[in-house]
Amino acid sequence: MERLINIDNGGTLTDIVVGSGADFTFTKTLTTPADLSQCLFDGITKASTQLFGEPNLAKLLHSTRHIRYSSTQGTNALVERKGPLIGLITDNPRLVEELRDSEESASLFDDFVGERVAVVAEEGTEDDLRSNLVAEINRLTTAGAERLIVAAATLEREQLYKRAMLKNFPRHLLGSVPILFSWEFATDTSRPRQIWSGIINSFLHPTVERFLYSAEHRLRAHKVKNPLLIYRNDGASSRVAKSVALKTYSSGPRGGLEGTRALAEAYGLQNVLMIDVGGTTTDVGAVHNSTIATDRRGSVKGVAISYEMSNVRSTGVGGSSIIAVKDGEITVGPESVGAAPGPACFGFGGTQATITDVNLLLGVLDPQTYLNGEMALDAERSRAVITKTIAEPLGIGLNEALIAMEETYSARMAGAFGDLVDDAETTTVAAFGGGGPMSACSAARIAGIRHVLVPRLAAVFSAFGISFSDIAQTYETNITGKSVEQVDEAKRAMEANASRDMFQEGHDLSDCQLEWNVITEDGEEILSLKATYALPHPTIEGGSPDRKSAAVSAGTRDVRSSATTGETIAVYQLDDQVPGATAQGPAIVEGPFFTARVPRGWTLDISAAGDLQLTDAK
Repeated sequence: MERLINIDNGGTLTDIVVGSGADFTFTKTLTTPADLSQCLFDGITKASTQLFGEPNLAKLLHSTRHIRYSSTQGTNALVERKGPLIGLITDNPRLVEELRDSEESASLFDDFVGERVAVVAEEGTEDDLRSNLVAEINRLTTAGAERLIVAAATLEREQLYKRAMLKNFPRHLLGSVPILFSWEFATDTSRPRQIWSGIINSFLHPTVERFLYSAEHRLRAHKVKNPLLIYRNDGASSRVAKSVALKTYSSGPRGGLEGTRALAEAYGLQNVLMIDVGGTTTDVGAVHNSTIATDRRGSVKGVAISYEMSNVRSTGVGGSSIIAVKDGEITVGPESVGAAPGPACFGFGGTQATITDVNLLLGVLDPQTYLNGEMALDAERSRAVITKTIAEPLGIGLNEALIAMEETYSARMAGAFGDLVDDAETTTVAAFGGGGPMSACSAARIAGIRHVLVPRLAAVFSAFGISFSDIAQTYETNITGKSVEQVDEAKRAMEANASRDMFQEGHDLSDCQLEWNVITEDGEEILSLKATYALPHPTIEGGSPDRKSAAVSAGTRDVRSSATTGETIAVYQLDDQVPGATAQGPAIVEGPFFTARVPRGWTLDISAAGDLQLTDAK
């Protein structure tokens, strides 16, 4: 039986979905920041235990057609500004102003590049140029630059710089300080976009590179023939050697969006807002009339880049985001405790408060059933940390602090998507990720939305969404002013590149779908080609049974509803409910690896597919 494994690597937890036809096995494991390949193999081993009744990594790997991998590591690195220092070499003294033309771009430039800019004179002999380049590269590296971007006025000028660098610096020295040439990296009509693409790619590259080649090495040790595929932010997959780091940014949320589109089509939903709540970030995207909102030229933190991206926003609020007191106010994120040390209740030495600690003390989380019982939570550690970092600085009691922290967190989450609501009555929030179902209803109510959909696979839904991807490569060339013969020549060259790349992906071009387009952009004509090799996709069942029945409670839980009061509410196990089951909030629903909180005034219904549909009566 041929399987497809999807991996969604987050800052705190890594999700694994193994699919074969309509059957899916899924699990989660703690992310191992020191070696991301470790959590990948830990997760696959756990999945093999579910499939075969005992751990058998080799058997699962050798019955797998492809492993498709996405990671939030790049997103998290940008949110937390953790990456290499970048140096910029240019012959345009006005370039820095062009790259810092907005508040967002100025902030990114200061954090990534700062003062590490070298301006090389345009005039002079080639010997003068080489001498100047050597001096400037030495100056930039002495100033701490770990990667260099070359952004000359013309392609020819950059090629001259490249020859000069290769002549004056041995290749092994250049390799220790990698250099990216902006004209070679991206095809674009806008130089700022092109250069920013190179800067951001260089910032993200080390985070992605270390893991990917380590993982490929370990897979080869298991004699796995099919290469690891990288899931990209354009919704397609490709092998490691055929991917760039920039296209991994926000790739996990694109998987969530593909799954959200499948939900929208299955349930006939007009407007769906995705909130994918991980450990470090909440990722928000929209699906309108079964169409994912995308930008031909995407943006990263408000800065335009050269590649297409789904229109996803990442906000630094998640299950492991640090809740603190600053200037007498409670704040949430963007810093995160990640998987190491993790929330205080994990017992790994965490000393800062998170919403996971809050929900444990409120009674929303059961310390014995967290992550399907695979991790026992320590309430005393949460109590000590929240008392020290929140309650005492504010001069309030612990229970008052818990309610204030929960309200602040819900408001922050609502702020992540509230401005995207055009018509609240026709909008549904699709809530997933490990933390999405827990706070979705409270955040939706703040935003005025009455409908929330929590898929049964919520805890691993972005990994599941990767199941809708194919293997693809895209190409572009500027054909402005070219003759018919020149355009035909350009098409032949692009098709030859596609044939080569898809062959290296393991497929003949004759087995691929070719999609040609001519795009007008900034007064220029761009010819584009997308070559796609289709992989099997799953289907999602939608709809709700007409016949309703009372949901079956698995017990009760004491949950604090205010600083002075608590209440005993019903707990429902999602997998124990039949389609058509219904109940009223307040309630807790425990699904596979997630907990959903249903507030008072909300109704829960179980769909035909076993998904959780939540409706606010207000």
